[in-house]
Order: sequence, then C-alpha cells, then structure tokens
Amino acid sequence: MTNETSGGRAPRHEGRRRTAVGAGVGLLVVGASLGFGELAAGLFRVTSPVVTVGDALVDNSPPLLMEWAISLFGTADKAVLIAGILSVLVLVGAVLGIMASIRPAVGYVGLGLFTAAGLAAVALRRSDDPGAAAAVVAGAVAGAAALTLLLRAERRRFGPEGGRETGTPADTGGDPLPAPAPEEYRGPGRRGLVITAAGVLAVSGSAGVLGRLSALAGADAASRPGAALPIPARPLSDLPPGTDLGVPGLTPFTTPERDFYRIDTALTIPRVDSSRWRLRVHGMVDRPFEIDMDELMTRDVIEADITLACVSNQVGGDLIGNTRWLGFPLADLLREAGVRSDADQILSTSTDGWTCGTPTEAVMDGRDALLAVGMGGAPLPHVHGYPARMVMPGLYGFVGATKWVTDIKLTRFADERSYWARRGWGVQAPIKTMSRVDVPAPLGRVEAGDVVLAGVAWAQHRGIDAVEVRVDDGDWWEAELAEVPGIDTWVQWIAETTVGPGVHSVEVRATDSTGYTQTAERVDPIPDGATGRHRIRFTAD
Repeated sequence: MTNETSGGRAPRHEGRRRTAVGAGVGLLVVGASLGFGELAAGLFRVTSPVVTVGDALVDNSPPLLMEWAISLFGTADKAVLIAGILSVLVLVGAVLGIMASIRPAVGYVGLGLFTAAGLAAVALRRSDDPGAAAAVVAGAVAGAAALTLLLRAERRRFGPEGGRETGTPADTGGDPLPAPAPEEYRGPGRRGLVITAAGVLAVSGSAGVLGRLSALAGADAASRPGAALPIPARPLSDLPPGTDLGVPGLTPFTTPERDFYRIDTALTIPRVDSSRWRLRVHGMVDRPFEIDMDELMTRDVIEADITLACVSNQVGGDLIGNTRWLGFPLADLLREAGVRSDADQILSTSTDGWTCGTPTEAVMDGRDALLAVGMGGAPLPHVHGYPARMVMPGLYGFVGATKWVTDIKLTRFADERSYWARRGWGVQAPIKTMSRVDVPAPLGRVEAGDVVLAGVAWAQHRGIDAVEVRVDDGDWWEAELAEVPGIDTWVQWIAETTVGPGVHSVEVRATDSTGYTQTAERVDPIPDGATGRHRIRFTAD
C-alpha cells in the first residue's frame, strides 16, 4: 500500500501535471512571440509575422492546392489560412513546451527554427517589405525571454531537476517515473509559476492589442478615403425606369458596397496613403511617366455602370456585382505614354506585389476601361482598392481589375506572365455568357398556383438579347428583360408560371448579342471561367 501511494499513483499524477504545465509554457511562449511580433509590426508599420507567413504560403503554394482552397472555402479562404497557421503554432508550441520542460535546449532550438521560417517567408513573399523581418525578430526575442522566465518558474515549482528522479516501483514494470517534488518547492513554487504565467499572458496580450491598435490608427490617419470626388464633365443620368424590377428576393440591379464581392490574394487589406500614392506608366512606351493623386485629380473623369465578375464564380454563384464607377479613362493614360504597336499586354501591379495581365487591345478598343477612384457615388473603400484600381468591362477580375494599383507596364504576353498566368490560368479571359435563378430561392417553398420566376443574366460588353426558362424539363419560353443602361451591366429577368403541389425545378439560359446561347456543358471556373446552366429546385405547397 505504501509502495503504490508514494511511488506509483502520486508520481503519475505529478507527471501528468508536469506535462500540462509544459504544454501551458509552450502556449504562453507562442502568445508572447505573436503579441510582440504584432507590436513591432504596428510600431514599424510593417506586416505582422503571421500574415507574412500566410502571404508566403499563398505565393508559393502549388496551383492545384490554391484552386482547391478557393473552390472549397470561397471568400473564407483567407480566414481559414490564418486559422490554420495559428492552429499549427498552438499545437507545435504545446509539444515544444512539454519537451522543453525536460530539455530546455529543445525549446530554444524550436524558437530558432520558427524564426528562420519567418525570415524565409519575408524573403519569399511577393511584396517588397524587408522591414517585416523586424517583427519576426522581435517576436523571437520575446518568445525566448518568456521561455526563460517560465522554465525558471517551472524549475522552482517542480524542483531543480524539474521534479524528475528515477524510480522503478514494482507496478510500473521497471519504467522510470517522476518522483514528487520536495516539499520546499511545492507551495511558493506553485504560486511563483502562476504569477509568472499570468504576467507573461498579460504583457503578451497587451503588446498584441497595442500593436493592432497602432497599426489601425496609423493606417486610418494616413489613408482615410477623402470626402470629395472630382465631378465628371458629363455626369450619367439616373438609371432608366424599369432597370430594377423590385421583385422580393431578386438581386438588386445596383449592388450595395457592403455586399460587393471581394476576391484577392491579400491576407490583410492594404491601406495606401493617397498623399504618397504614385502611378508609374512605363515599359514598351515612348514617353514613360509617373503621376500622383493631386495631378490625377485635375484630369477629366467619367462615370460608367459596369458589372464585375470573378473567374472563380461557379454556375449560379454570387461572386459578381454591379455599381456605378467614377474614374479616368485608361486609354487616355496609355496614349499619353505612347504605347508601341507590339505591346499586347498591360502588366499592372498592386501595392502588395500582385500582378495582372490585361490585353492592351481591350483597353484601347473604346470600352469604358477605367482607373477608378469612386464606387457607388463615394470614394473607393480600402477593401475595394483605395485610392485607385482598374475596372475593365467584359473581362474577369483576375485579368483586368487590379486593386491598389501603383504600376502599369506595357509588355508582351510572350515576355512576362502575371500572377495567375504563372499558375496556369487564362490570359485573355473574357466573361462568359451566364444567367442565374434568384426567385424562387433554391430549396425554397412557395404556394402552389401562380409563381414568379426571376433572376439576372450577364454577358458584359456584349449584352444580353434574350433569357429563356423552363420548369420541370419542359419547353423553353422567353422571359421578360428589364431595362439596362448599356451592354456592360447585367440585366434582371422575370417570368411567370403555374405549378401544382410538389417539388419542381427551374432552369435558365441566356443568349447574348452575338447570337451565342449559354451551353449546358458544365466546365469548372479555372482556368478561364465556368460554363453550364443554373438549375434550382423548390417546393410548392
């Protein structure tokens, strides 16, 4: 009985407690590294270590992995990536903490490896932000300091040898077991460990919060969108009557800014100081130049109603939006630079290093290709490209909608490839003719009898000539189209039918102004846009 109590159960209990404390030490060290990394990032106005690693992973991941993430998580892919990085840090940190409680050197080696990975991420990410290394180093130093303090407190709690002594009681089969810590280490040692852990947690948390507040405050003060926009010489009139059919559940013709889709590779939204923003136009041009925001705002602006769509949009998807844009004709800027005849690509670059390849012909063919500064009657919000972005009617966003644009280089597709072109995506990518059913809602319920069918269709820079629907695989009939201000926007459609009780299906197809009718063949969005017809089911009661 004495042997079991003093050499068996008690040591086992103390060993489990020792493991839990070691895991806690590891988590606190991770917290200290992250907190002080955020603080340094906020003070130095650089990218935080977690975002730096995330950016490097995005930039250097295999294309198939990126396509899988986009298709699986959609607009939540960035949040999932950050959560994944933090989860790995927590798990590995806990394991290293347990190991460091036995061999402290393991903890310091682990911190060194994480620091090396962070510095490698700084070098590998596309954004030219070498200052981000300072945040990585600050996090490493804070982590090492926290590890030293916590291991010292742990030793006081469990004894000079960590409370580990060899023993071979009979009921363990001869395996060594930790012995109880001497009495002199139990009371004061426990309190000291708790106080040290609480102190590390409080200081690390405060550092992280201060870092985030500093980053946000500095960014807001430097780059808050201005209240005034230039007034176009010929403002657009109001939308034609009948543009928005007002059917409950039908997507509105004009997308509110809060609902406008956002797809890009930026893990954190760039906040560009408009007073320091400059656009460089160069490459295969006769007269390269740079222009700042003050000079840009002295030029003539135009308004245009344009629907933008993402190539990742699935059949029936919602990665599409329409609004009125305000901006400067891109063609005018290119003519000023004197584009050479063999420059078939406009390679534009975002402030975070992302690149986009746009066919030069698409800008120069007379369409309303814009360097936009306004959206929906207000300055561009940060999330949609403030202070300036490209807007290209008729092309998917990845080949014509660079946000936070700072560089336009005239080049050739044969000589340079953009971010997504290097990953096997298309280089021309005109938006494909598409339509969607919004009413009834998919899997929705309606009353049997007369039923309204409604949705939207789009074929930007070609325009929609007709939309047809059918119910339960019956005959096609033509829907009524709403009015539109031009060929660069989507159009609402409406039809009516009568159905009895039960489950029914609705399918839609559109025909554009070239005479092309939407195909039934399903093709995945990558590399240059999905095809197929949208079909939904609903129940009539």
